[in-house]
Amino acid sequence: MKKQTITIYDVAREAGVSMATVSRVVNGNPNVKPATRKKVMEVIDKLDYRPNAVARGLASKKTTTVGVIIPDVTNVYFSSLARGIDDVATMYKYNIILANSDGNAQKEVQVLNTLLAKQVDGIIFMGNNLTPELREQINRSRTPVVLAGSVDPENELESVHIDYVAAVKEAVSDLIRRGNERVAFVSGPLSDAINGQYRLEGYKQALKENDLVFDVDLVFETDSNYRAGEMLAPALQAMSASAAYVSDDELAAGVLNGAKDAGVKIPEEFEVVTSNNSKLTEIVRPQMSSITQPLYDIGAVAMRFLTKMMNDEEVEQRTIELPYGFIKRSSTK
Repeated sequence: MKKQTITIYDVAREAGVSMATVSRVVNGNPNVKPATRKKVMEVIDKLDYRPNAVARGLASKKTTTVGVIIPDVTNVYFSSLARGIDDVATMYKYNIILANSDGNAQKEVQVLNTLLAKQVDGIIFMGNNLTPELREQINRSRTPVVLAGSVDPENELESVHIDYVAAVKEAVSDLIRRGNERVAFVSGPLSDAINGQYRLEGYKQALKENDLVFDVDLVFETDSNYRAGEMLAPALQAMSASAAYVSDDELAAGVLNGAKDAGVKIPEEFEVVTSNNSKLTEIVRPQMSSITQPLYDIGAVAMRFLTKMMNDEEVEQRTIELPYGFIKRSSTK
């Protein structure tokens, strides 16, 4: 038999007080006599009463809930961002609904609409591809949205990220200065603006400033996962690439191990630089050199940004760029 839900009315009747008094106790209102508060709390504990967040949301027009759309919950990059989001959400007493979209454009629209139907107060989007359909749904909604670790090429949405163009330019220039004239650009889908517009632009700028001609055959577009990187080894060898910049740490781990399995010496014969400095960079052997991103901070700042928007506080800028760095490990000379 289904257990009956305990309501605020049940608590009020059992404690012999008004529902308004129970509400004040639940919400921490100080205008309740200590003896009354104690009695109500004892009844709440006895009946195992849990306030209905949906009902409270209808009354206050706020659910104190934030939706987080994540492309791949198993990817260390996204989980690091999510940790920063969750910590700040907890600090400001917001609950998180985490939704995995599998990086699928159709599912992203579906997940967005599901979260909006749940009356979330705001949404943090971590995907890298703002399709016209997704953008239309976001624009139709009055719910604030912040991008975490992503860039909006049209500058319509608030976002928190690093300067991907400058970071990739610096990483690739470093490879070139060490004598690598054939540096491969390995990334996830180029339809994602972060890859096809920003990272690729940084790569091209590095080549141009070092008097090297851009060769489209050195651009490898694939999935952002380990297996995809591992399978690239023959193609990279066929193009005589002596180094690779890789857009994702899991993908880079695959590139590194695929090259090693093919008998290539790292870093003597092939160098690898990756992008996110997640813990994967230190787990593999040799450990990978990487652009450093403040992953936790990007998530935390994005959540703080969203709290301001949800509370109609003034937002001075639509884009927040956090500092990046570079750490050298054994995958480069």
